[in-house]
Formats: sequence, C-alpha cells, structure tokens
Amino acid sequence: MRALTLLIPIALMTLASTANAEILPEAEVGIKIPMVKKPTTRPFTIAHIPGFKRYYIADGGLAPMGSETEAPYSKSQIHAYDEDGKYVNSSRPGYDNRSIYYNSNTHQLETITYNISSDLGFAPNSGIFSIHLTEAGDLKDSSDEISQFNPAFGDSATIPSYDAEHKRYYAKQAHGNNVFIVDPNSREKTGVITLELDKAGAAHDDVSDSFIAYTAVKGEEFALLDVDHKTVLMFDITGKFVGKSALPKTLKLRANNHYTGLGYANQMLFVFHEPEGEFGTYYGFKIQK
Repeated sequence: MRALTLLIPIALMTLASTANAEILPEAEVGIKIPMVKKPTTRPFTIAHIPGFKRYYIADGGLAPMGSETEAPYSKSQIHAYDEDGKYVNSSRPGYDNRSIYYNSNTHQLETITYNISSDLGFAPNSGIFSIHLTEAGDLKDSSDEISQFNPAFGDSATIPSYDAEHKRYYAKQAHGNNVFIVDPNSREKTGVITLELDKAGAAHDDVSDSFIAYTAVKGEEFALLDVDHKTVLMFDITGKFVGKSALPKTLKLRANNHYTGLGYANQMLFVFHEPEGEFGTYYGFKIQK
C-alpha cells in the first residue's frame, strides 16, 4: 500500500525531533477536536498517524457480549478525525479499548483492551490488536490479533503507553505511583518505575489513575495529568520529578478525567473537556518546546 510507505520516514523524523525539549510553564493549545458523535461509552485515548494526517479516538467501557448466535464483541467504537479536527468516520472492531496508539515499528494502528493482564480473570477479546485501515486511513471494522492477555501489565484498568524506540510499554498502576515496564515478549514485568509524586506536590488521588504518557523526550520522558491542580507533571525515565506545565484555569475537569479522556499523540498531551460542545471536546496541549 503506497499510503503506508509514507509513514516510515515521517515516523523517523518525529522521533528525531523529540530528542531534546524544554517544559513549557504554561501549556499551549495545539488542537481542539469537538466530538460530533456521542461516545458509545467514554473516550479513553487518542492516536495520530502522520502519514494519513488523522487522529483516532477510542471509546471503551463496554465489555464484549455474545449470544448463541453472535460472537462476543464490544459495542465500543473508534472514531477518526483529520488534523483540522473534522470528523471522518467510525468503526466497531469489537474491543473494550483502553489504549490506542500508532506503532511506528509495525506501521499499524493498535489497541490494548481492558483487563490486558487478566487480573480479573480471562475475558474474550482481551489483548493487543491491530485495527485495519483503508488506503486513505479510514477506519474499518476488521482487525487482527497481535497478542492475548499478559499478566506483566498488572492492574486490569491500566492504559499503557508504547515506547517505539525500545519496543516496550509503560503501564501505570492504579491508586499509586508505580509504573510497570513491560516487554511484550515476557510474561513478567521487566522493571518498576516509582514516580516522585511527593516532590511534585501531588498525591496519588490527585492524578490520572491508570495512564501516564511516554513523550520520547530525553530527560522528560513521562507526562502525568494532575487533575485536581490542572497541571501536567513531568518525570524522567527513572521517575524523578523534573517540572510541570500548567493547563488553562478555565478548563473544567471532572472526576472522569482521573480515568478516561486522556492520551498522548503528535507530541501533545490530550485531555477531554466534557462540558464543551454537545458531546465534549478533546484538547491537545503542547507541554514541551
């Protein structure tokens, strides 16, 4: 597919451009994406594919359900928008999505489901899957399985971030400051990063419960939303607190922002602003320059 060949050099340019940066004291709005369709449940995370100039927003929260005549599929959908924030199309691959991201190694749009670790017991359609796209980047209902459940991810509700350079995941654990390092080829975590929340002036119930963004910026690898203080906390790869970026004071965050409406894509941290628009609006914030 010609469209897919465009993604490789663009992805490499993106990685190179994120080698060094400075934290912005005040976050800048990079894009606003008003939702034109009511989410099937809750919007969880967002991905970006530069070659298609598209954003992909994954809903989650509906467990796969089946019957004697129907295979177990979740009704949660995925929605595509262009870089101007205009709606393109939606699909229903059948997964209870938690983390959606573009894998620059496989050149695929991939999703990680709820209970990836099987922490709550085995459930159908749990694991990591690739979402099929048309040559133009539109979403299709079809998909392929990449891997099934993996206990290395820990908490059932984790929303992992993907590190393309090292081909591993960072899975924040709920109700605390631990982040598991996960090699997809291992059934056990390969390490634990402990975030210096105390030095950031935050408690574990102030921040995003299950998601931390991997930025690929050296020395500022992690971005964590502090919901209660409307701030993005920055940490290095060891968990050391290195700075913060303030969100607009006019932003009205809600309890759901602790668990959903997050994401990191196109070098921006995304936050769902539910009160804005008929179905809410996704803000992309530039937190580094």
